[in-house]
Amino acid sequence: MMKRLYLASFAALAAMSATPLQAQSGPPSSVIATETSTVEGINKIIMVGDSTTATGNGWGSMFCAHHTTHPTACLNLARNGRSSGSYRAEGLWDVALAEMRVEGYNRTFVFIGFGHNDQPGKPGRSTDLETEFPANMQRYVAEAREAGAVPILFTPLTRRLFDEGEVARDLDPWAEAIRKIGRETGTPVIDLNENSREIVQALGPSVQNLMAERPPSAEVAAAAAIDGETLPSETGQAPLVRSPEGLRVARMNSRFDYTHLGEYGGKLFAAVVAGEVVRQVPEIRKLIRP
Repeated sequence: MMKRLYLASFAALAAMSATPLQAQSGPPSSVIATETSTVEGINKIIMVGDSTTATGNGWGSMFCAHHTTHPTACLNLARNGRSSGSYRAEGLWDVALAEMRVEGYNRTFVFIGFGHNDQPGKPGRSTDLETEFPANMQRYVAEAREAGAVPILFTPLTRRLFDEGEVARDLDPWAEAIRKIGRETGTPVIDLNENSREIVQALGPSVQNLMAERPPSAEVAAAAAIDGETLPSETGQAPLVRSPEGLRVARMNSRFDYTHLGEYGGKLFAAVVAGEVVRQVPEIRKLIRP
């Protein structure tokens, strides 16, 4: 009896599954569409910036992985060591522009932020704060719009250095320059610099070390926990394995410092960016999981 019941149930299910779509009443348009079956919501987010955003030691990859909705394409084109000038000079911006012009997407948003490598003392990368840097950032905004994308600026992630109990504010001038460009061009600005500085300040010299790519040395950890000091990042660290000359990728080993991010730091600041961009750009809300 039970066997016949199972067979009857299975036959009924099989018959339902085998019912051709053409046999259903009404035209094909009457089929209820789901969010995943429509093309209306296919959008793209592109990220342009330096190592604090790039895959591997920034927040960008965590943003794409944890804070975008389906079906949103998220492309991280940020690159280590680049400034607002060298990113363009090396042709990386041309790649980003080409991605903005790809057809088939409903909307394309591009997050743009520099500052770390624009600072003085970095040959081939530094830009003048009063002239070159603002001109570069304004040009990025204008060209993104010409390519049909929606530009969104973000200020540089803070460095996690403490001086007499306060987080160093060495990136403030570059952050303010970006805020000013945002006001002048009507471009949304994610103030990652101020938000990250407040978080690092609240965490303190010791706990903030958890955000680094690698754990600090015993000496650095003790100084932060006991004295509240951020010693030079290389203090007590074993030297890196020597890599072949000219092989840049081989030299990009993870290390402890007060700038770059590990998994915890990447996830933390990706969440900060997600929450802030939803607040600043309401139209992007359907693409973001804060």
